[in-house]
Amino acid sequence: MYSEAVLGCVWGDEAKAKIVDVRAKDADIIVRFQGGNNAGHTIALAEKKYVFHLVPSGILYPNKICILASGVIIDLFSLLKEISELQAQGISFNNRFFIDERAGVVLPLHQQMDLENEDNSDQTRIGTTKRGIGPAYADQVARVGIKFGDLFHPKYLKERLHNIYAYHNLDNSNLENIFQKLIETAKKLEPYKKNCTYFLNQAYQNNQKILFEGAQGALLDVFYGTYPFVTSSHVLSGGIPVGSGLSPQKIDKIIGVYKSYFTRVGAGPFPTELHDEIGQQIRKQGNEYGATTGRSRRCGWFDAVAARYTTMINGVDEAALTLLDVFSGIKNLKICTGYKIDGKFCQEFPYSLQELENAIPQYIDLPGWEEDISQITRYEKLPKNAKNYIDKIEKLLGVPIKTVSVGPDRAQTIYR
Repeated sequence: MYSEAVLGCVWGDEAKAKIVDVRAKDADIIVRFQGGNNAGHTIALAEKKYVFHLVPSGILYPNKICILASGVIIDLFSLLKEISELQAQGISFNNRFFIDERAGVVLPLHQQMDLENEDNSDQTRIGTTKRGIGPAYADQVARVGIKFGDLFHPKYLKERLHNIYAYHNLDNSNLENIFQKLIETAKKLEPYKKNCTYFLNQAYQNNQKILFEGAQGALLDVFYGTYPFVTSSHVLSGGIPVGSGLSPQKIDKIIGVYKSYFTRVGAGPFPTELHDEIGQQIRKQGNEYGATTGRSRRCGWFDAVAARYTTMINGVDEAALTLLDVFSGIKNLKICTGYKIDGKFCQEFPYSLQELENAIPQYIDLPGWEEDISQITRYEKLPKNAKNYIDKIEKLLGVPIKTVSVGPDRAQTIYR
């Protein structure tokens, strides 16, 4: 009886998929519990790159079971496309990929609403992926959303579609066409339908190891992130029981993933953001462009104030530090250990966007290193300054850093 979670602890894009991939080797079941195809998880394996948006990263291991649990919101057409592309690369889904009947469904109307909201100059532009995730989650809360299990009851599905169109006061002339497409999609996805809540609880009782794969990052959590510049789901460890049906008592370990520097996509405050040549160098060396949108990521120094906050609210047991290799060739590194807000020193991550936007980072300086560390697999072989950087972050976080990633491939991983 064991489960663990790999969770992003910044604004997403922490290379969680790489850490999930190396942890999945010892797992039996890999579970996505929130988010949708607004996620973009990239794994490099044997000089081949895989990008996942909905399918759990563990699908690359041929004998692992992968689950989209009840908290996930699914664009069914995108999911079919992703499955088809992976199958074309020789990956089997038979009897090892399942979708919970309670998972929500993204409809074309949600994508249209998302697009219109983002393009509306009278509204705050959040910088979403425009995949319809937020509007689809909003409809679940409003109790008008469609569930995956509804697709297998045509009469009820049509009633639900009429209801959601009426709720949004939309022209339903296209409803029949959407209905038929959903029915066709349901036939293709029916082999994957399962009551995953019972399945997961039984697996836990049967001593199978469950690995939860987080999407996005803690600073994008709908409650505890930099609201309103957040995602639409519960990203934290507390979202696992809600999004999977496995009791909080059965979540045995939380692994927090932190980039060696911070990045953010879209709008919102970013106290340590760099607008200079070093920021450009980090972006170039780290290939900081979104796997889902292709947008360039904003880059900045490691923010220990934000990282301590996400460590606390997630209950992180151990940390993974990623993309350390990106710093090779950068002579001077900085870590933010506090903010100065309105002339006062602060070490707590504030709720107020105004305070965050006005926060002046208080840095400590550390020397960098010139060596290429991307092929190093033993901690003691790292340059002294790289080890000092890791040790300083570990002390600031207050939890052990047990995994260090120095490249995208599985083999480019250091265990401590």
